[in-house]
Amino acid sequence: MSKGQTIRDCSHAGSWYSDSSSKLNAELDGWLAAVDAPVTCIGPRSEGEQVQQLPVPGARMIIAPHAGYSYSGPAAAWAYKAWDVSKANRKKVFLLGPSHHHYLTKAALSRCTQYATPIGNLTVDRETTAELHATGVFEWMSHSVDEQEHSLEMHLPYIYKMLSRTFGEDSAHFPPLVPLMIGNTSPSTEKALGRRLAPYLADPSNAFVISSDFAHWGLRFRYTYYRPSTGTAVDLTSSSRSPKEPAIHDSIKTVDFESMGACESGSHDEWLGQLEDTGNTVCGRHPIGVMMAAVEEVRKGAASQGTGAFKFVRYERSSEVKRVSDSSVSYASAFACV
Repeated sequence: MSKGQTIRDCSHAGSWYSDSSSKLNAELDGWLAAVDAPVTCIGPRSEGEQVQQLPVPGARMIIAPHAGYSYSGPAAAWAYKAWDVSKANRKKVFLLGPSHHHYLTKAALSRCTQYATPIGNLTVDRETTAELHATGVFEWMSHSVDEQEHSLEMHLPYIYKMLSRTFGEDSAHFPPLVPLMIGNTSPSTEKALGRRLAPYLADPSNAFVISSDFAHWGLRFRYTYYRPSTGTAVDLTSSSRSPKEPAIHDSIKTVDFESMGACESGSHDEWLGQLEDTGNTVCGRHPIGVMMAAVEEVRKGAASQGTGAFKFVRYERSSEVKRVSDSSVSYASAFACV
């Protein structure tokens, strides 16, 4: 390693995903090959819309899950197949993810110069991270915090794969990465962060990845919100009888799709309101909120009010919950043309 170089190790390789470059490349290629045009949108506000071309022209921003690849790797491929990075050779790729282990009320930046993956390293844009830190809204994260967090790392192989497909195998030609860890931000902080990122979002040469799973349902997640066919919603307990009208997994899907609809609305306030009403455990709620706030800033000067509207193309779950003792995590993939 040359002087001044600090590499973030791929600390979850070999457990959350393969540490074999050949196997990982084959898995990514297989999942991406399984997604082909035309693709039908599934979100409440985009349902039935047909996507005829992949990647989707202008789809510079995506939402994709970050669980172990055996769970969410195939679902993430739907977002990455739609992702358009064709203009990003001149600028950078922003990667936003939540903080699962480190308490944070704002946003944190990496001090590393490279992020490692089993298939190659990605260069961190130290100039841009310094610019963002100078605003006072972003802080630095420690190297240990950086390597402990999985929400950013789980996207690195997919990002490397898509950049290599677009710009060739030589990573020297890749746009650099700007990793952002978003903490437990207040609505006002999300709007402030969104304002800081809006100029980068308005630049068509920048691309964005938002890391998020959707509902984490079950006693082990302390989230057992259930909406019956009639009457008011309840929080099930370990002593509750397992309801069947509807099945718990159907209730989970209903709430997830309401969250997806709020995301597709393009309204940061509507997004926050839906999560407040249901308590839906969308772990990337804050990164999504930050970019929705950024989109609202960009729209103020945009010709089209449809700029940056998310469209969901895939929804999966780790399992179908039938009993109160069961649990599941939901995975959703979306793109937005900006």
